[in-house]
Amino acid sequence: MNNADKQYIELCRDILDNGHTKGDRTGTGTLSVFGRTMRFDLSKGFPLLTTKSVHFKSVVHELLFFLRGDTNIQYLKDNNVKIWDAWADKNGEVGALYGHQWRAWRDSYDATKSIDQIAKLIHTLKSDPDSRRMLVSAWNVSDLPLEKYSPQKNAHWGRMALATCHYSFQCYVVDGKLSMIFNMRSSDVFLGAPFNFASYALLTHMLAQVCNLEVGDLVYSGADVHIYSNHIEQVKTQIKRYDNGEVYELPTIKLNPSIKNIDDFTFNDIELVGYQHAGKLIGSVAV
Repeated sequence: MNNADKQYIELCRDILDNGHTKGDRTGTGTLSVFGRTMRFDLSKGFPLLTTKSVHFKSVVHELLFFLRGDTNIQYLKDNNVKIWDAWADKNGEVGALYGHQWRAWRDSYDATKSIDQIAKLIHTLKSDPDSRRMLVSAWNVSDLPLEKYSPQKNAHWGRMALATCHYSFQCYVVDGKLSMIFNMRSSDVFLGAPFNFASYALLTHMLAQVCNLEVGDLVYSGADVHIYSNHIEQVKTQIKRYDNGEVYELPTIKLNPSIKNIDDFTFNDIELVGYQHAGKLIGSVAV
């Protein structure tokens, strides 16, 4: 059974039925609810929604971009992925976003040093899998954007172009299985959330492989969970598709089994198998 689309559609119905009309940074307007969770058993399929197509190539390249620690979108542009173009400055910089925080968090005690949170996480997963400190944060208060300035100016100054939305994730190991929870302060349900499910599911698979673990559950935790006003009709179409049976079994993910170091993964080491979907649904990104 495809529990990913089921949970997602239930969340969409919840927002349409119970959401509060709220303004937002972009001026677009949203229907919003507060505090929602979903749980996906990764052993039962890869949670890439099937009631609409999700561009898996972009998911993979963005995650590799983060894991590289990049702050410049040239890698994405080289691979024809445009999802960060709207926020980069003229030199392609997006500032101290996810990659920087994951791989080079500034050491507050020694300005010449930085902290590689991903490397520390992998070390702990291997050496102390019962630890309750296997947490990676991207919410670095000192790097948050100055809100009266544009994303491009903030990026140019080395700050985050945008305040991180998926601001932390934590790992949990039991019975040789790796589970993960990721936390979102702000969750764009139509465009962003399906992408986030897939990205963190893929990261869980990659971490599990390099740490000799199986995959367990992926848990999504959203705070301000919303549908933008210009996405409501698309969401209603997606709900109709589900109600009409336009939903498919989840695909699976296949990783190159020879990769044992997180930094060695390339796009060609990651294969999506058996992805069927009901077709595209287009919506504009609120910037």
